Amino acid sequence: MTDAPTAAVGFRSERGPILVALMVTSGLIAIDATILATAVPTIVGDLGGFAQFPWLFSIYLLMQAVSVPIYSKLADTLGRKPVILTGIAIFMIGSVLCALAWSMPALIAFRAVQGLGAGAVQPIAITIAGDIYTLAERAKVQGYLASVWGVSAVVGPTLGGVISEFATWHWIFLVNVPLCVLAGALLVRHLDETVERTRHRIDWLGGALLTLGVSLLLLALLEGGHAWAWTSPVGVGAFALGLVLLVAFVLVERRAEEPVLPLWVLSRPLLRSTSLVAVGVGVVLLGLTSYVPTFVEIRLDASPLTAGLTLAALSLGWPIAASQSGRLYLRIGFRSTALIGASLIVLGAVLLAFVSRSPSVLALGASCFLVGFGMGWVASPSLIAAQSSVGWGERGVVTGTNLFARSMGSAVGVAVLGALVNGVLDGRDPRDDPALFATSVTWVLVAVAVVAVGVVLAARSMPRGPAVDAATVDDAGA
Repeated sequence: MTDAPTAAVGFRSERGPILVALMVTSGLIAIDATILATAVPTIVGDLGGFAQFPWLFSIYLLMQAVSVPIYSKLADTLGRKPVILTGIAIFMIGSVLCALAWSMPALIAFRAVQGLGAGAVQPIAITIAGDIYTLAERAKVQGYLASVWGVSAVVGPTLGGVISEFATWHWIFLVNVPLCVLAGALLVRHLDETVERTRHRIDWLGGALLTLGVSLLLLALLEGGHAWAWTSPVGVGAFALGLVLLVAFVLVERRAEEPVLPLWVLSRPLLRSTSLVAVGVGVVLLGLTSYVPTFVEIRLDASPLTAGLTLAALSLGWPIAASQSGRLYLRIGFRSTALIGASLIVLGAVLLAFVSRSPSVLALGASCFLVGFGMGWVASPSLIAAQSSVGWGERGVVTGTNLFARSMGSAVGVAVLGALVNGVLDGRDPRDDPALFATSVTWVLVAVAVVAVGVVLAARSMPRGPAVDAATVDDAGA
């Protein structure tokens, strides 16, 4: 039990400078999300361990996911500013450690540190935007924030490819350092929030159970059939113990005075459906990010730069659509906008699976762009719908829960898809058998298309009516 600030009474910050600060802060995650994938073959060539490379994404996403609810709760109690600055500092430390990594296990461990920082950076930045700007203003602000992802969509993969070809992969992580310093300086100077003090109890037990439970499930998925047999005592035991810990987590959350992941969030139809949308978006996003660049490099014998530009099409389509989604959901509502976007994701995913049998860089890039365009009309409107349904005191938790769902979808999705690829390869190096690797990636793309159908169903389950009608949301409560 501690005395801590709990609720921001208001922000005295100027909106223009804060928008710049949020754009730079978002750039930390945007660049990191796109720069690493193009360097995977180079990193594996240096450190070895292709079967372990999904851990580079899964461990990062796991730490990001399980820390998001904790940071979000702290942001609702301590205030937004100290939490996001702490996250930036941890992210920078993790980036430096990654650059110094000497082996694949060391790099995986240091990616976990990066993920712990990212868990505070992205959700709190989005929460601050929800605090400062009205619903109508958020439609414009979303365009500016989306432009960060648009620039990163080109800069990230291109920079990753250039570094992989002409320097060492270590510099991929060092580029985060000046961005972290700049983001922190802007927030210190321009973000000024007023808070009240009260007493709170942080649910550390719930956070620990969630972390351990999900970690064991990912361990079982990624190492099953590789480090041990699926039906071995270790394989079965990891699954069983992970599920037991997650059941214990639910029981603890039901009794906790201030749960890290309040179950009431999932009891509200709008928040439940938008969380399901976020899970699907996470699976699709990381499924393609993890395998499309490597597929292009190995199957088409393309350079890392070319592979990066192929992935850039996905990241570029997203912000273009997101920047226009505000106008659309203000006119036809959140649900209809999300349904249109989800349908485009399905179309793009099906095209990807189809063209992967006889691929070309142009066809893959066009299909990725279509998926990304659909993402922009799903992810942003569903998140803003959730944010707009609650007040300040709940907005951090609601935003955190939505991004937690997306990160968990990404983490578990990468683990499942990684297990699928490893199962098809059966221990072979993909460079020794490019055709077999291409087959495994085709199965990944088919799985992504199936998940995309689930996104459509989740978007369709968003309730109609004033709760999600952009024209009638009460901005005073938002």
